[in-house]
Amino acid sequence: MRGQAIGLLSRNLALAIDLKLQIKQAHWNVKGPNFIALHELFDSIATLADGFVDLIAERVTTLGGVAEGTLQAVAKNSTLPAYPLNISTGNAHLDALSGALAAFGASVRKAIDESAGFGDADTADIFTEVSRETDKQLWFLEAHIQA
Repeated sequence: MRGQAIGLLSRNLALAIDLKLQIKQAHWNVKGPNFIALHELFDSIATLADGFVDLIAERVTTLGGVAEGTLQAVAKNSTLPAYPLNISTGNAHLDALSGALAAFGASVRKAIDESAGFGDADTADIFTEVSRETDKQLWFLEAHIQA
């Protein structure tokens, strides 16, 4: 069970780190009439994503694994779509981040089922916590782009 959990956690750790960096990319580069609101929203979501990173990484090490948080490990293991570097408007960043958060959320929900399936309720609980907050933040982002 430990090996399965470490592998599952490691895959999602790479996604969480990538997600956090994508959110910071938006935070640093957003422009337009809603700049301050989005700048602050993106920063608060990045802080939460940083919490996901720590929670997942600490579970990896608790189980005896190595938390692989280097840029090279993340680039090799993340399956999130690449963040577009040529965007600046609030809506473009909202769209890009909504897609990234949705993809991350889908992976986390799958991880809940996988970890429960091999009998690791504690890891499933961690992923459930991350999933709830991910869904909430996705709702915040999507609320900005609804007509």
